[in-house]
Order: sequence, then C-alpha cells, then structure tokens
Amino acid sequence: MPVTAESGRLVCLRMSGELSLNINIKEPRWDQGTFMGRAKHFFMVTDPRNVLLSAETLEEARVIVEDYRAGSAKPGLTEDELWRAKYVYDSAFHPDTGEKMVVVGRMSAQVPMNMSITGCMLTFYRTTPAVVFWQWVNQSFNAVVNYTNRSGDAPMTVNQLGVAYVSATTGAVVTALGLKSLATVIRFVPFAAVAAANCINIPFMRQRELKYGIPVTDENDNRLGESPNAAKQAIMQVVVSRIGMAVPAMAIPPVIMNALEKRAFMKRFPILNAPVQVGLVGLCLVFATPLCCALFPQKSSMSVSGLEAELQETIRKTSPNTTTVYFNKGL
Repeated sequence: MPVTAESGRLVCLRMSGELSLNINIKEPRWDQGTFMGRAKHFFMVTDPRNVLLSAETLEEARVIVEDYRAGSAKPGLTEDELWRAKYVYDSAFHPDTGEKMVVVGRMSAQVPMNMSITGCMLTFYRTTPAVVFWQWVNQSFNAVVNYTNRSGDAPMTVNQLGVAYVSATTGAVVTALGLKSLATVIRFVPFAAVAAANCINIPFMRQRELKYGIPVTDENDNRLGESPNAAKQAIMQVVVSRIGMAVPAMAIPPVIMNALEKRAFMKRFPILNAPVQVGLVGLCLVFATPLCCALFPQKSSMSVSGLEAELQETIRKTSPNTTTVYFNKGL
C-alpha cells in the first residue's frame, strides 16, 4: 500500500501523541438516537454557567472548533478540551448561521432568566396589572429566545418580528386575564397562559420558516433544498418541548407554596414568598430544560415522501438514493 502525504501525516500525529483529526465534532459527543444521549448533550448546552463565560473564552472556543473542522488542531489539545470547546461554541453560536447569539436568547440563559420571570409570574398573579406586566415580560423574553434559536439561515424582517411579538404577547395576556376569573385554579393561571402563548409565539416568531421552508440535507450534510413541511414538524416539536419545560416549573412550586403559606413561619415572614418561589422554579428548570430539549433530536429527520411534491422530484433527480432528509429543528 503506497504511503501518501496524508497517511504519513496521520502516522506522525499518532506517534507524537497529538490529537486525531478524525473526531466528528459536527455531531454531539453522545448518541443522539437515545434519550439518555440527548439528555447528556443538552445538560452541557443548557449549563447556566456558560452565560458567565467571557468574550475571550467564547472566541477561543470558536477558533479551536473552526480550526479543527478545517483540519488543524491546536498543539497539545486533548480530546476532552476539544469537546469542551465544542460545547462552549454550541452554547453561544447559532448552528446554521455561525453568528454569536444574544446572551439572553441562548439556551444556557434559560434557567436563570426563566426562574426569575416564572417566579415573579407565580408570585404576582393576583392583580390584573401584575398579570399583564409579567406576561408581557415573559413574552418579550420568549420572542428573543424563539428568534435566536430559529432554524435555518434566512433573516426575518423588522415587520415580521413586530407582528410575531405583538401577536404572542396579546394571546398570552388575553388568556391569562380570561383564566384569572377562575378562582379555583388561580395558582395555575400563569402556566395556562404560558402554554397558550408558546403555541402562538413560536410559530409566529418562525413564520418565515413556515412560508419558505428550512434547509434539509442528506446524511452527509449536502443541502437538498428548503421545506415548509420540515419546518412544521420542527416547530411542533419545539412547542411540545417548551410546554414540557414549563410544566414542572409552573405546576410543582404552586402546590408546595400553597402548603408553605399555611405555616406560621411563612405567615410571620411573608417577604420570603418571592425568593422561595424563585428558588423552587430554578430547581425545577435545572432539570426540566435539558430533559425537555432532549425529547426530540436536535438534528431531526423525516421521510422524503413527507416533503413537498416539487422538492421530492428534485431530490429524486439529484440524489436518487436519499430516502430520509435531516434538518435543525431549532430549540
């Protein structure tokens, strides 16, 4: 067997103990075909500590990842350091556009942001102004998150963003005010409002995808076209995941708080109500966020037969052996 320059280089790398260039960091470190593998992946991506990383650390991770993908490894870099850089990169940079995401829109900001907002929603729910204000705050945050974690690389216009924001906020506030009159379930008004708003906010914030489609690829990441049907599946999965995230954080703390508020200690120190509520929400979100993200693979898939007829025909001509397409569902 002839010795090529490339094979000689790999032999030298192995002999010198340098990092192999064959590690596939385009995919997560753990098997995404299993729930446990996806859970491990998202516990890394949603780690709240990533929010505190400096711009220099993020830039260093970006350089390591992009250089490695280009076939160059930093001298002395270990496999664990490579994977750490990959997850730091994934936590801050959009998978399709490569742009640095706004801090509050990153999935690593979900726990600290949501625990604060949800805790306040569950604490200040008795008056109409409080319901309106905190639903507005929550939907403003959701709008940023949904846009930041959209699928695909096509931009949205300012008008589209404005329509999505107003529609989602209005839907949430109207639902919350309507449910507030049901005194028997008043503690659960915020959850119902958030669930309804997610069903409105996410599709509206990603309406361009529903109209024009999201990129679909073959198993080798070759782009085959854009599909609105793939966008529908992606958005549906994200809506289910987001509602799932809200269930523990908005259902468990109210039950506990109802019990605690009857205790003499809480009656004596009512000022503790808000911080205890926020703490309970945060505890729930630490686990609910990654576990609900893991309900569906980040790189989702669907049969070619489920795509639009025109795209099916194009794929049959350009890639006749392809039966399944893949796409980033967003978060």
